[in-house]
Amino acid sequence: MSALLRLCFVLPLAATPNNAQRWEPCTDLRPLDVLAEVVPSDGATSGIRIVQVHGARGLQLSAAAPHTMSFPASRIFSRCDLFPEEFSIVITLRVPRLPAKRNEYLLTVVAEDSDLLLLGLRLSPSQLHFLFLSEDVAGAWQTRVSFRSPALGDSRWHTLVLAVTAGVFSLTTDCGLPLDIMADVPFPATLSVRGARFFIGSRRRAKGLFTGLVRQLVLLPGSDATPRLCPSRNAPLAMLSVPRVLQAFTGKPEENEVLKYPYETNIRVTLGPQPPCTQVEDAQFWFDAGRKGLYLCVGNEWVSVLAAKERLDYVEEHQKLLTSSETLGIEVFRIPQAGLFVVTANRKATSAVYKWTEGKFVSYQSIPTHQAQAWRHFTIGKKIFLAVANFEPDEKGREFSVIYKWSHRKLKFTPYQSIATHSARDWEAFEVDGEHFLAVANHREGDNHNIDSVIYKWNPATRLFEANQTIATSGAYDWEFFSVGPYSFLVVANTFNGTSTKVHSHLYVRLLGSFQLFQSFPTLGAADWEVFHIGERIFLAVANSHSYDVEMQAQNESYVINSVIYELNVTAQAFVKFQDILTCSALDWEFFSVGEDSFLVVANSFDGRTFSVNSIIYRWQGYEGFVAVHSLPTVGCRDWEAFSTTAGAYLMYSSAKEPLSRVLRLRTH
Repeated sequence: MSALLRLCFVLPLAATPNNAQRWEPCTDLRPLDVLAEVVPSDGATSGIRIVQVHGARGLQLSAAAPHTMSFPASRIFSRCDLFPEEFSIVITLRVPRLPAKRNEYLLTVVAEDSDLLLLGLRLSPSQLHFLFLSEDVAGAWQTRVSFRSPALGDSRWHTLVLAVTAGVFSLTTDCGLPLDIMADVPFPATLSVRGARFFIGSRRRAKGLFTGLVRQLVLLPGSDATPRLCPSRNAPLAMLSVPRVLQAFTGKPEENEVLKYPYETNIRVTLGPQPPCTQVEDAQFWFDAGRKGLYLCVGNEWVSVLAAKERLDYVEEHQKLLTSSETLGIEVFRIPQAGLFVVTANRKATSAVYKWTEGKFVSYQSIPTHQAQAWRHFTIGKKIFLAVANFEPDEKGREFSVIYKWSHRKLKFTPYQSIATHSARDWEAFEVDGEHFLAVANHREGDNHNIDSVIYKWNPATRLFEANQTIATSGAYDWEFFSVGPYSFLVVANTFNGTSTKVHSHLYVRLLGSFQLFQSFPTLGAADWEVFHIGERIFLAVANSHSYDVEMQAQNESYVINSVIYELNVTAQAFVKFQDILTCSALDWEFFSVGEDSFLVVANSFDGRTFSVNSIIYRWQGYEGFVAVHSLPTVGCRDWEAFSTTAGAYLMYSSAKEPLSRVLRLRTH
């Protein structure tokens, strides 16, 4: 690589002959120890551990918050804000065995205001990817140069040198032969890092953290670092610049294999049930024979070190929960210092709260309701609330739904606020910019389904919810809130307009203090929306319940119809259809994960002949979409909830046709 470096024009610091202007590089032409920028000399950084393996020390970053291992780009680029056009990056690391399709970031430079990735090094099980932002008059896009990485996942130390010059990208591993790639898109000559930040071992967020060890991370502007490192007597640990805290070796000389790693004999591994993780057990291991996992005690928490990949094997019945009547909805939630609870929305006059006790839900509190449809748990500061959607009027003909507040003294929910509603089907609680909201799905008023649903806003002064915005809906059944970047969205499931279930459901975005229409979806008796993320992808699933039209009832009525999964297309700025799934009067979707696998379970309620129909669990199969993997016998299934305890993962469903809800345990292997 030539020693040429893009130069940045600056005003002269002192007068020069003939008023000549002075040119300076953006950085010093010396090795810049990026790792040392975030590690104090004593190593006392929150969440970062120094681990010694095979005679060399490295940093374990995965327990630290991403922002802990970061610093502003201006600390290095002091003279101007352009990244060098020619440079090399030296990194010494120990890579874990990465699962398939897992990606972990070694280094990124991210724009603080837009979260845009300007430059990055990303590791996958078989490749090392160098990412950078390219721009021209047509716009900006991300370029990726991928090297087929040698066997880095062998749990040994390796030193990599990535050199970039004149459109050539070169990777040298352990002073071996370089692998050169002539890219169609050269590294940009004017990549600005103004307002950017370096992140070590992450891409600014918890997802994609590097779970291995890092010993050396150096940026060398203007030249290839390989001649400075190679040849080397110990190429996997070739050193250009290593933070002082990592330079000491406690391993014995290479010639003495018996005494080579005496410090490793100090490790203690505990077997049997989970022991406490306190300061006494810090840095000690626990092997869970049942789950076949090895865990390390770090900061009062057992962190998985080596674990067999957890996969859903089968589903078994765990508990039959007898309820006072048919149950139209359930909500599982936790209360700090109190435990895990579920509240049921019962068709008859009383709904109930159950507490998880000794591995089962047991009756805890009864609450009077009026054909309750759904509950919503939410918090405002330290206040804990439950809101019920009542479908029928009370004995005096008054229609209202009720918000209950948890009493820390009585350890019960007590009535807090009543709100006038119209055959309410659902509540959705959400927070935007520190303000708290509740949205009610008003289904109908008398025989009129085309009425307003209402968004209420919490007033800190009165400590009550007050009407903030009305939105026209048609037989509203469900609200779902979600955020994408800085934008907040609400999507409503419209079920019936008085003559047909073939109506549009609408997605709203919050702009200038109110929700405004963003996109419409054709739906058939939509009963539920579920939003979920898989990696960086964002999906919306709608449960279609019934195809019906008054004028074409005999020909058009059907319950076995497609429900639809949509995916957000950022370029098109819209959700586009991703997959149709045939369902039987679907009333609910629930997304959950087991290990690294993602699942959707649908509440199938009626096929046109019987309410005894199977609900289905679908597994995410990537390119194939969601594929059916488990069939679960259900009766009039109305709602699914996924939850987990220290004992394992569970699914719970409610039945609108029998006074019995069921808790199912997910068995894994």
